[in-house]
Amino acid sequence: MNTTIKNISKISDAIRYIDIYQNNQLTSWQRENISDSSSSDSDKYEELLVNPTILTIAAQRGNIDCGGLDFVLIKYGHFFQLIRTIKGGHISICIDATADPLALEKEINEVTINL
Repeated sequence: MNTTIKNISKISDAIRYIDIYQNNQLTSWQRENISDSSSSDSDKYEELLVNPTILTIAAQRGNIDCGGLDFVLIKYGHFFQLIRTIKGGHISICIDATADPLALEKEINEVTINL
């Protein structure tokens, strides 16, 4: 397992899965026995198409006069999706809907700050 993914997965059991898309390579990890998960095919296309687009649009807006972009947080019905740009791509972390994603984001940031 990728060291970054291993370190993030240790932060909380509320972290359902982690995807790192960097230098045109997708690395994924998913916690076992999670309920209400999306299909792996839709997750793959989310990482290849949707999340890079969301990050580009939000970053362009943030760079105009908002001081940039730190991360994007999406609330789907069953979970949160935290997305952050990294060098050569992005990292995407799925968090249980019952967790506090902003509290977890601070810990995740400490692990991913140098990516």
